[in-house]
Amino acid sequence: MLTFRDILLEDHDLVFPMVLDFYHSDAVDHPVDAATLERSFQDAADPGEPLLRGLLIQWEGQPAGYMYLTQCYAAEVGGRCVLLDEVYLKPEFRGRGIGARIMAWLEQTHPHARRFRLEVTRANQGAVRLYRAAGYEFLHYDQMVLDKVK
Repeated sequence: MLTFRDILLEDHDLVFPMVLDFYHSDAVDHPVDAATLERSFQDAADPGEPLLRGLLIQWEGQPAGYMYLTQCYAAEVGGRCVLLDEVYLKPEFRGRGIGARIMAWLEQTHPHARRFRLEVTRANQGAVRLYRAAGYEFLHYDQMVLDKVK
């Protein structure tokens, strides 16, 4: 059975190793400073942070992964956009259909959303297949950023 619960600060030693695995996988194509990852975990576990929600993914009572969600308004669809900022499953939980269930849960729990968005590297073909099967399509925008992270 697939369940989700909000990440708590006390979950640091459980979740943060998964965050590090995610950032050292083909899901990410550039290095990210560990202090930034730590700050993001702290914000994801803070119920007072309105922009980021961290969720522990559990399968049959076992910690199977985590995800970070955020929301914004997308003018080109005229409504709310849910951004699946990060989703990670431990290797031993992959290939069981859990990813498809996560994607379905995301839509079921956000019926107000007009768009669901995520980022994927082309090297992460397992994730690309999962997202395509869930109905996601590539937008052919080039992403530009101005990071003010030190």
